[in-house]
Amino acid sequence: MRAAQITLIISTFERPGPLHQVLLGVQRQSEMPLEIIIADDGSGPATRELIGQWQKRLATPLRHLWQPNLGFRKTLILNQSVAVAKGDYIVLLDGDCVPQAKFIADHAALAEKNFWVQGRRCFVGEKFAPAFSAAATPVCRWMLARRITGLAKAVRLPFPVVRRNTGQRGIIGCNMGFWREDLLAINGFDEEYTGWGIGEDSDLGTRLYHLGRPRKFVYGHAIVYHLNHPRLGRSHLPASRQRLAETIRSGKIRCQRGIEQYLSNAARPACNAPALDGRARAPCAPRRAEDCPPYLPSA
Repeated sequence: MRAAQITLIISTFERPGPLHQVLLGVQRQSEMPLEIIIADDGSGPATRELIGQWQKRLATPLRHLWQPNLGFRKTLILNQSVAVAKGDYIVLLDGDCVPQAKFIADHAALAEKNFWVQGRRCFVGEKFAPAFSAAATPVCRWMLARRITGLAKAVRLPFPVVRRNTGQRGIIGCNMGFWREDLLAINGFDEEYTGWGIGEDSDLGTRLYHLGRPRKFVYGHAIVYHLNHPRLGRSHLPASRQRLAETIRSGKIRCQRGIEQYLSNAARPACNAPALDGRARAPCAPRRAEDCPPYLPSA
């Protein structure tokens, strides 16, 4: 498939420094996507300012979707992003995962009907992460110095190593590729998952398996460098694991509360997000905060 059909969705929350490096990595791609969407789970002005600067720097359209900060609600903003995506293939990237220069080209080459793609990630040590630069870091030297670990996932090979399977191990949302029509068929991310860590990504992958979509588990291509940071709280994990176990057991394909609610409203303006100039917007009356359409500061 052609790279021009890819929508790259980058999720972020209050980490403008790493997001800048991610966007620098995107700028250096050998092939660019059709569009880039920043899925913002409630960041403040620093992130909005940074994205505004990058909108001027990139030739590729960059859109900023924002929702109020009401706790970890990544699944909501990802669903909203997929709902407005123009590409027929979606690549997900976290806002602390810097893509190697052939990341988009690799995902374009790996895209195959009736499969989804699970890429891997290597790790930039937490104390070294602030110094990592998508433009200047000598990656090989950093690997030898063990500033970057997970070497089997850090080296781009001449050809990818691909395993086609339906395994649970290694499902991670920071580096994934899907056909948009498949995401719509399973109703996107299950918004009942809250909190960082295990749960929403594995649930999505499991329901794709139930749809009849195995994964291509990839080493050696679609490389990303994860900028390590302190772990967030995981008190929600028992409930998330229980919910995932039920999805696996039941064989369900569609979640109850997912992307479907946003599809008819995908082009609607936001109702509760501040304008770039700080002025209030005309209010609407959603029943719940999460029912509010996303903030799109620019197209």
